Order: sequence, then C-alpha cells, then structure tokens
Amino acid sequence: MSNLDPVLSHIDENLSAATERLFELMRIPSISTDPAFKEHCDAAADWLVSDLASMGVTATKRATPGHPMVVGHTNGTGKHVTFYGHYDVQPVDPLDLWHSDPFAPALEDTDAGKVIRGRGAADDKGQLMTFVEACRAWIAVHGSLPINVSFFFEGEEESGSPSLIPFMRENKDELSSDLALICDTGMFDPKTPAISTQLRGLLGEELTITGPRIDLHSGMYGGAAINPIRVLSKIIASLHDAEGRVTVPGFYEGVPEMSPELQKQWEDLNFDDAAFLEAVGLSELAGEHGKTALEMLWARPTCEVNGINAGYTGDGFKTVLPSKASAKISFRLVGTQDPHAIREAFRQMVQDALPADCSVEFKGHGNSSAVQMSTADPAFEKARLALSDEWPNPAAFVGCGGSIPIAGHFKTELDTDAMLIGFGRDDDAIHSPNEKYDLESFHKGMRSWARVLDALSR
Repeated sequence: MSNLDPVLSHIDENLSAATERLFELMRIPSISTDPAFKEHCDAAADWLVSDLASMGVTATKRATPGHPMVVGHTNGTGKHVTFYGHYDVQPVDPLDLWHSDPFAPALEDTDAGKVIRGRGAADDKGQLMTFVEACRAWIAVHGSLPINVSFFFEGEEESGSPSLIPFMRENKDELSSDLALICDTGMFDPKTPAISTQLRGLLGEELTITGPRIDLHSGMYGGAAINPIRVLSKIIASLHDAEGRVTVPGFYEGVPEMSPELQKQWEDLNFDDAAFLEAVGLSELAGEHGKTALEMLWARPTCEVNGINAGYTGDGFKTVLPSKASAKISFRLVGTQDPHAIREAFRQMVQDALPADCSVEFKGHGNSSAVQMSTADPAFEKARLALSDEWPNPAAFVGCGGSIPIAGHFKTELDTDAMLIGFGRDDDAIHSPNEKYDLESFHKGMRSWARVLDALSR
C-alpha cells in the first residue's frame, strides 16, 4: 500500500467532520467591504489560526492597515509550496433573493446531488478548506506532510486587496517558495479537472468627447453642429476590422501563437461552441474569424465596449445634440502585451480621429499584464496526472478569460510561479444569492489535493 492510500481513506471516513469544520468557518460573516463586519473578519482569521494550530502548523494572525493576514508554516522537507486562499466573502445583498440564511450553511439535496449552500461555500472558504483538509489528513495518518507547506490567507480579496502587495513585499523572504498553489478557480466541466496556466490581463479606459459647450436643439443646430455621439460612434466602430481584429496600432505585439500540444489538448476537451452561445440566446461567434470560442476566451486579446452614456435616455423623446458623449472600454490582454503601450496607442488613435471642434478627456481604470505559467516545470505535469487519477476525465491545462491578480503578484513580487487548481462549477453562483459548492467538489477536492501533495513529493 502506498503512503497515499490511507490518506484518501481518512478523507473518506471523515467527510462529515470536515464539512462541519467548513460550516463553522462559513457561519462567520467575514464581509471585507463593509466596516460593520470588521470584527467578523478578525474572527475568521482567528478561527483559521486556531484550526491550523490544531494540526500542528505554526500559524499567526498578522495585522495590516485593513483586515489581517494569516500565515502558517510546517517543518516539512523537500519541495516548498505556499498555498494561498482568502477568507473574506462578498456582501449578501439582495437578501430577499436568498432561499435561506446566507450564514447558516447546510447541505441541500438538488437534482444534481448534494450541495453546500451559503455565502463563501465556493468563493473561497470551501475551496480553501479542501487544501487544509488534505493537509490535515496527511498529518493525521503520517504525522507530517510529504512536502514543506506554508499557508497564506488574505482577508481583503473581495475588496481589492489594498494591503496585499505591501504585505508581500514586507514579508518576501517568509512567503517565497518553490511554487504557489491557489484554489480559487473551477473545473472545466463537472467531470474534467483543470489547471489554469494562462490568465488574461486587463486594461480599462473611459473617454469623454466634448463638442459644443452646451446641449443643442437638433432643429436649430442639427447638421450644422458636430454631434459628439456621432464622433464617438465612429471611433467605436473603427476599433475592429471586418475580420474581428482589434485595430489599435501595435495591439498584437506580444500575442503568442498556441503550441500544437496545447491546441491538441484544448481540442480534446470537445468544447461545444454552439451550446455555449445558445445558453445565452446567441448562435454565431463574433470575435476574430477562424478562432474557436476557447481560443477567444483563453488565448486571444479583446477590446470590448462596456458602456455608453450620451444624450437624452429618459422616457419620451428629446431632440437634443448633446455636449458630451462617453464610453467605457476594456481590453483583455494575453502573452507579453504591454498595457501601458496599448493605453498610449489607444489614446493617440482617439485623438487622431477627433474633428477640429471636439476635445477628449481620458480616465484610466487600472491595468494589469497577462500571466503565463511555465508548464515546463515538471510540477505542472505531475499535478495534472494526479488530478487525472481522481476524476473521470483527464485533467487539462486551460486558460482563464478573467484576471486573478494574486497569481501575477506571486510572480512579480516573489518571483514564484503559481499553479491554479480549483473545483468550482459554473453554476456555483459566486457573488450572487444562493451561492453553493457541490459536496462532490469539496470531497474530491480534498482527495485531489492529497494526490497533488503526494505527486509533488516524488
């Protein structure tokens, strides 16, 4: 019998106890965005310190200008990993849409099986505890972990992580390790585990075009006066060509081509583009011609208009030429695209398109580069094979259409690559009423991490 087998058996035999521990943590309303819940965030940090200590982990609560961090260390040998999770949760509004108390977690039967219902079930308390419980099982069976593990839990992820980077810089030596593990992502589908190795970056731009100094009557000035809506519309329409490619000068500098190996792996996932669109009432892909939906979502950059504000939009009709027209535009970035260079190129493109009687003001809404993990590290393939042993379908290296800043921070602040493994599902309703986490995700998540720990020790 391998060292792993009794650990997996221990997890199976103690599922009820592990679930109740998760419920204890979920009962704490650790809403980081609302100052009224500050004491509860402190309580959640204290709970985690106590729980780690009960396993023999040296753990402490660390003060920050905001909510505390929790840091813990084991005395294992061999490969050193740092596991990151966050204990804070989103607000529960609108409360009237919840079917039960958000902070009274319970098991619930559904057509798809048992689920854990309550705020934080999937984001991120349930995911965080899959790793903690895997470590607990290893220690209970063998007295120690198969590798050296540090724990790093944050309490401000849902409120923008204002204390995170300063804390990482101040504690760089303590938090650095061979590899960071993050459990804040999901499965590819309920039977296929995933390791996210590509995270798109994000650049936000808001522009306001001003024409006449006041709103004008369209009967008195229409045709003779410049209309900022027309100018803005022309600029927006020019951002893509007939092939769906973004036209900002230099935009595709740093966009890599997919390797044949990764292309094959994604093809083997048999993602149904038509079903993906049909679920939201659509039928045709609208991005770059010749690219699949997964390529567009995971490996290609985008430019999207997220909002437009101009003129009269109330009830009835008002024949006005507005003085101003504004839009909010976001760019998802991949590879080594430079958000600063793209911002400058976009703004110059807009400036060049302005008629003589128009001016423009810009407001930036953050920028972050894409993150690409090096799967050449043997740890990634070891983890992929370990996950494949637990789930019905082989695990895949996948991309992530959104942005997970902590993965980039590990690289830029600690020079540590991150491995993102999560067991969430698309219907978990994170950030929404009636959040849930499948009991299978929690159970097999623990077993998965136990397997990954074993694989990384070899």
